[in-house]
Amino acid sequence: MSDARTARAEAMAGLQIPAELLPADGRFGSGPSRLRDAQVDALGSTYRDVLGTSHRQRPVKDLVARTRRGLAELFSLPEGYEVVLGNGGSTAFWDVATACLVERRSQHLAFGEFSQKFATETREAPFLEDPSVISAEPGTLASPVADPRVDAYAWPHNETSTGVMAPVRRPAGAGADQLVLVDATSAAGGVAVDVSQTDAYYFAPQKSFASDGGLWLAVLSPAAIERAARLEARGDRWVPAFLSLTTAVDNSRKDQTLNTPAVATLALLADQVEWMLAQGGLDWSDRRTRTTSGILQDWAAGREEITPFVADPAARSQVVTTLDVDEAIDATAITSVLRAHGVVDIEPYRKLGRNQLRIATFPAVPEEDVAALTAVLDHVLDHSA
Repeated sequence: MSDARTARAEAMAGLQIPAELLPADGRFGSGPSRLRDAQVDALGSTYRDVLGTSHRQRPVKDLVARTRRGLAELFSLPEGYEVVLGNGGSTAFWDVATACLVERRSQHLAFGEFSQKFATETREAPFLEDPSVISAEPGTLASPVADPRVDAYAWPHNETSTGVMAPVRRPAGAGADQLVLVDATSAAGGVAVDVSQTDAYYFAPQKSFASDGGLWLAVLSPAAIERAARLEARGDRWVPAFLSLTTAVDNSRKDQTLNTPAVATLALLADQVEWMLAQGGLDWSDRRTRTTSGILQDWAAGREEITPFVADPAARSQVVTTLDVDEAIDATAITSVLRAHGVVDIEPYRKLGRNQLRIATFPAVPEEDVAALTAVLDHVLDHSA
């Protein structure tokens, strides 16, 4: 570390941020994300008698039913599409999809940590051919290419590690028997989408849906449900019950999961979905995240020390903003002084290894808190030179 950078870091360490500059809520993490106070309060009031009760009885099944109905409305489900849920998060669904949705060979777009992980799962599956992987450097976007040799296309709607957002549309020239599997973990609920362009739009609830982990949810097309049933019935690959998509579909239609779910997670999720619908649904959420991420991008444009990591504006996420910090300034010093003042979780993705800030603007984060965050960052940068 240079002497100048060390001196700036030392100046930041003793810096006090005026209380009037601080956001009302200092949580800007990319997951787990900020929960609204009303959600947390409801756990101890509305859901007090549901927590700690059987997941096979009506009160918990009603939570599952509310969640499925709410998501169906939020995503304007096309005819025949279903909301399915199961134990485990998006990582578990990669295994579910590997076992039950990829027939022979998949194509993956890999432009960050999480998109690469799904490609690794299919590559290691002994019953599948090696996948086709189209890679792009972190901070840039890859695009699918129609390929008759594959039966499933897979990519993330939003790459949480880098702040790159991808379009959700079927590849031009893709066949009717080729599925589109979109990992929507950090985009679902915060970004407008036409789910008819997908066969599995899947996610976990700890991002835009302001809940805890422990569940995966998927909007599935009839084609996806049919393929899972056919592949599982063939008997030429072992599909454990925990990873069986057909089992998850059957249980979801009964408003339950195979194993005991985290009931608090369900309660937080159901409450958040209904709150989103009351605000105006997915259109409202999309407008809010565009506005809040826009505040950050506009702020970065006015600071010579800050550069958007994603150079192409069209590929920049509206729910996870990644901003490079000039090498003369230690970004960890910035995040440390903010953390000491209750503004937390704006560190970069650990494996990316960049001098960077990563700031989430999920729907529960209001415009005034994002504006306050930029004022706090201005104060730190201006008083540490």
